[in-house]
Parts: sequence; structure tokens; C-alpha cells
Amino acid sequence: MTLRRFFPLRPVSAGLLTLALLAGCGTPVVNPVTGEAERTVMSEADEASVGAKQHQQVLKEYGVYDNPKVQAYVNEVGQKLAAQSQRPNLKWTFTVLDSTEINAFALPGGYVYITRGIMAYLDSEAQLAGVLGHEIGHVCARHGAQRATQQQKAGLGVLAATVLGAVLEAKGVSGATDLASKTSQSVAAGLVASYSREQESQADELGADYLAHNHYNPRNMVDVITVLKNQERFAADQAKAEGKPAPSGNNWLASHPSNDKRLADITQIAANYALQPGLSYGDDQRVRYLEAINGMTFGDSQAQGVVRGRNFYHEGLGIALSAPEGWRLQNSTQAIVLANAAGDAGLIVRLVPEQAGRTPDEVMRKLVQPVGGRTEPRTLNGLSATHFAGPVRGDQGGSRNVVLTVVGGPGEHVFLLQYAAKDAPAMQRSIAGLREAEGSFRAMTPADRAAAKPWAVKTKPFPRGGFVELARSSPLPNQAEARLRLLNGAYAGGPEPKPGQLVKVVD
Repeated sequence: MTLRRFFPLRPVSAGLLTLALLAGCGTPVVNPVTGEAERTVMSEADEASVGAKQHQQVLKEYGVYDNPKVQAYVNEVGQKLAAQSQRPNLKWTFTVLDSTEINAFALPGGYVYITRGIMAYLDSEAQLAGVLGHEIGHVCARHGAQRATQQQKAGLGVLAATVLGAVLEAKGVSGATDLASKTSQSVAAGLVASYSREQESQADELGADYLAHNHYNPRNMVDVITVLKNQERFAADQAKAEGKPAPSGNNWLASHPSNDKRLADITQIAANYALQPGLSYGDDQRVRYLEAINGMTFGDSQAQGVVRGRNFYHEGLGIALSAPEGWRLQNSTQAIVLANAAGDAGLIVRLVPEQAGRTPDEVMRKLVQPVGGRTEPRTLNGLSATHFAGPVRGDQGGSRNVVLTVVGGPGEHVFLLQYAAKDAPAMQRSIAGLREAEGSFRAMTPADRAAAKPWAVKTKPFPRGGFVELARSSPLPNQAEARLRLLNGAYAGGPEPKPGQLVKVVD
């Protein structure tokens, strides 16, 4: 949950893209990669226009990671790769997003994004170049434009998510359909489509080519996939230990399908470059990469609010909450949700926009709009609040029943705390927990502020006691040793660092 946008954006309108693209419908364009002519709904000028517009939406959705050193470093590596691509004259833009997601993606027109979440798990500049090179390949081969054209030919219309590819996932609360409505939409919620297998393979091959011509070993394309497959293995192992099914995943690998054949293809592509005369590979620049990310935020950032166990702290808003025992916290750019163990009920906490009112009573009149029911004043840990249960005016006319509390928080902010459940029985089973969660809403105390410090990636020499020794002093929650192995490419049989070698830790 962030200061920049606490309420969900509406899904990106298809109309914006349609207007931009219809003028170019059926225009013949020479593909910069293949040299072949293809008919397209998106000219190069359209790519730049659409990319620029959608770039602003992406920045609103994710936010830019506020670290000039890291931004400059990624831009340097990206521009170097782009200069060796088939479209060096595009105005390339490389942005590190303030997101914990393991993700990277690109928009038409030369807009490439990578999250700090994935950067924490990469181990060298060459691996970073592999991720960026793959996304540059998608842009150079006009894969976004091709998908838009295919959708229009199929009579499905041109949607923003078609152009975005498989990059922006809806952030719903699993198992609670009612929670997802109105609280869990993102820029392209529900409109996600992945690239084809052929497009992914072509982007892999292009990425390997960009690496080779910038003196990075193309083998790093394979290493990147291994890093991401280890993420899947770790998530599956965690789920198995907790008796849960393996998660489907919302990460770069999940949206870029990678089966054994694809891994074999990447390996063969990389091997072929070793046979080409005139190509030489330098150092993977591991030390330089580790220096660049040393101090980079790990996990939740201060702007997003941080989760520590059952507690949530948002220093910017000055608030804290605690989930009941056995419940879990889910933090997103739209809301903070305190959900029960079954995932079928929870308390959704959202920031009320200023125009909706500056006091609980004003918000009740302007935003909630009750048409009956029961309203009563409350106090939550010294903060004035108004509780309501009953029908409110519906979006399409009529009414719907809600249970919620509007509370005036610190700094003249007003918050809406909504009870939500899959059905009436789930609500009844969880009512005590919902009330406990609501009752934990408070202005941050000095103890809360001390606990709200974000974590950061740091580097240090690998000790003789190995990951067991590092885990003893790690703030990471359960399975600290396994998490540190994952962070350093030593999970699932990965190579063990040598004593004295620089490794990544979380501090």
C-alpha cells in the first residue's frame, strides 16, 4: 500500500489504444529483426505514442524505485545493449520499479522495466544484461505490435493488456471473490495474455546475441532462467511444508513459459556463440553488480509500508495494524488486507481520497452513501471513527449491504476499513477476527516506528560457518538459511560460495 495510489486505478481503457492504432490498421511494416514485411495495426510512430502513454500508467501502478545510483546503473547497461540491437535509434527508456515482484517486461516504443525484486536475486551484471536483453528483443521484434494485430484480426478488439503482454497481473485476494471486487484491480486486471512460444524463443535468441556482442557470455541467459526456476522450487517447497498446493506464481518466469525444451534451446544457442570467430567474453562483472545493488531495498519499502510478521507499519501515513493469530497480511498498491487462514474473509483497509471528505462523517455522506442501516460513533485507539452496517447506494442503482468503519487517522488522512467475506457464513465465522483486526488500527507508536525499518540487500564475505552462520543473524522470517541460499544462487544444488567470497545478505 503506497502513498502514490491507495485506491485502485480503473483498468486501462481499450479505447485509448484503439484510437491510436486504427489509423495504422493494415499498414505494411518491415520487421527490424527478420527483414520481412508484415501488416500491422501499429506503425513505429504508433508504438512510440502508445508506449509513452502506457509508460505513465506503469509508473502509477508500480512507482519508480527512488535510488538514482541503481537507476543510472541499469540505464547504463540497458543503453549499451540497445545500441547493439536492431533498433538503436529508438528512444530507449530503462526503469527500475519499486516492486517486490520477480518481474521484467517491455512496452512498444523502447520502454523496458525491471523490478528491484528480481534484481535482488540476480548475481552479476551479465545476468542483468540477460534479463534486459530478452525484453529489448521483444521490442525489436515488435512482439507487442504483433499481438495487437492478431487480436484485431481475431475480432477481439485491441486491449491495453494485449500490448503489455504478460506483465501486469491482477492483485486479488485468493479464495475471496468478494474481496477482489473494487479492491484488487490493477492497470490491466483480468486482461493478461502471454507471448507465444515462438516469440519467447526469438527474444531469448536476440538476448543472447546482444550479450555476445557486448562481451558477456550468452550462457548467462541460461543462468537467469535457473535463478527464476529456483524461485519456483522454493515457493513449491514452502507450500509443501505448509501442506498447501504449489503457487501458480506471478513472476517473470510464470509469464515467460520455460519448459525443458526451451532451456535446452537456450543452452544450444549459447553454445553456438562459442564457435563463432571474433567473439570474446569478458568478466561477468559480478563484483560491479554487487556494488551497485549494495543497500538496495529488499522486500517492502518505506513508501509501500512494511509487513513484519502479523504487523503492518506505514510510516508515511503514520498508521499500524496487527492481524489476529493465524491470519495473514497482504499488502498491495490498492489496499492492505488482513485475511483469515481460509482466505474467505478479511478486513480491507484503504485510504480515502481527499475529495471524498476530511472527516468520518463527511466520508459517510459523500462516499459510503448509506440508504438505511445502523450508524454509530466509535473510537479506535484514540482515533475518532464511525461504524456502519446496512445498505448503501449501488453503482448501477439499487443497494448492497456492507459493514465498514471510517476512521480519521494521523495527518488528517481518513481510512475506510471494510469487512468482506465470500458469503454470509464466512462472515459469521470470522466476525470476531474482523473486529480484532479493526481494533488494532492505530497511530504508530515509537515501538512501531522502530520495527518499521525496511530491509536492505548488503554484501559481506562468506563466513566459514556458511549459510547456517549467516542465518543466525538474519532478520528474514522462517527458513532464513534457505532464503539466503536462494538469494545467492545456492538453492536446489547451486554452487556453494567459497569462504571470503562476497555474498548477499539482508540487513
